[in-house]
Amino acid sequence: MCDTYRKEGSDVATLARLRKELKLDGFRGTTLLKSAEFQMHQVEAPGVPAEEVKTAVRWRVKDIIDYPLDAATVDVLDIPVDRNAPTRNHSVYAITARNSAIEACIKPYMEAQIPLEAIDIPDLAQRNVAALFETEGRGVAMLAFYPTEGILTFTSGGELYLSRRIEISLAQLVEADAERRAQYFERIALELQRSLDHFDRQYHYVPVAKLLLAPMPVETGLQEYLAANIYVPVETIDLGTVMDFPAVPELKHPARQSQCLQAIGAALRGEEAAA
Repeated sequence: MCDTYRKEGSDVATLARLRKELKLDGFRGTTLLKSAEFQMHQVEAPGVPAEEVKTAVRWRVKDIIDYPLDAATVDVLDIPVDRNAPTRNHSVYAITARNSAIEACIKPYMEAQIPLEAIDIPDLAQRNVAALFETEGRGVAMLAFYPTEGILTFTSGGELYLSRRIEISLAQLVEADAERRAQYFERIALELQRSLDHFDRQYHYVPVAKLLLAPMPVETGLQEYLAANIYVPVETIDLGTVMDFPAVPELKHPARQSQCLQAIGAALRGEEAAA
């Protein structure tokens, strides 16, 4: 099942209507924070038992965030280490958000009586999609453009190693004239080159097999441009090659895949803790 509904009235009214029409009481609910509502900090993993890691990391970010620790929700995402170099420094991502942002996210679901199991982040939703296209023992970079930004992720073995933002929106890229689009392409290629070089230095034990481009509503020529300007193969993904959706035939179209990419990634969420 995959559908889009026009919002009528408040978030609560819209969710309540969907709960009734789609019988959402019987589903597990997941939603995503917006990028502006959280931060990801790469910090050294504390040398404590697994059950104490989150508490230890929480104290470690005290001097990083610009608001009181009591007002923060903190979760931890592990970054895998090189199995052949166990003494290598181990890092984790501390994912932080203001309690007020979490509460504002949860409130409409509570009032609409929709059970919400998790609040995830866009980076992990994208990670879940990229994992479907991985080759065993190799990493993949994935670049997707959304209504407010582009997100570049590096994953391997279903794990997120690195995530970066590109301040170019999907609409900017699609609607630009030829001159402006060429400028965007140049910025994107430069950011990709820098990120690929950084990833190779930081995680040399994870060879990047290819760059995945998320589908777009229209053909922009970005794949061809990047293929000529970066040193890894570039391909535009088609969810139909890794997923079956016989009941949702419109997902065969790139425009619909682009629109639903984050929602699909969120629905693929595993059991790990996330902000």
